[in-house]
Amino acid sequence: MTYMSEEGYKKLLADLKELESKRPEIVRQIAEARDKGDLSENAEYDAAKEAQGLLEMRINELKLIIADAKIIDTSKLNTDSVQVLTKVELRNVKTGATMTYSIVPESEANLRESKISINTPIAKGLLGKKVGETAEITIPQGKIYLEVISISI
Repeated sequence: MTYMSEEGYKKLLADLKELESKRPEIVRQIAEARDKGDLSENAEYDAAKEAQGLLEMRINELKLIIADAKIIDTSKLNTDSVQVLTKVELRNVKTGATMTYSIVPESEANLRESKISINTPIAKGLLGKKVGETAEITIPQGKIYLEVISISI
């Protein structure tokens, strides 16, 4: 089961619709390449078939994610502790640097928007922590200690 926001779910549906709309164009490219003769030495045909395979693979991947999705109602989220779809303000205990991250499902992660996947070491280490608590998190560079300053939605 994949937990996600309604916004993330709608984005996946839009992505699926867009990809499905590309099918006729790829079919047209395959037919056009096929009409050019010998398929054994036809690079256009091979490229179009490969593009079709990749498109169908991505469509199937999105359909599986959508079928397995559970939308979380953010109005019912509790901000007593860090959980999926909460925004958490942190302070690095060693450096004093502060940062804010939203903990999101894998499909919604985007570091530029400060949205980190629930599957990252930082998110896993923060889950269940309350304001004022410090999480000891092991990252590739070693251990870091992050204090939870605030939790919001």
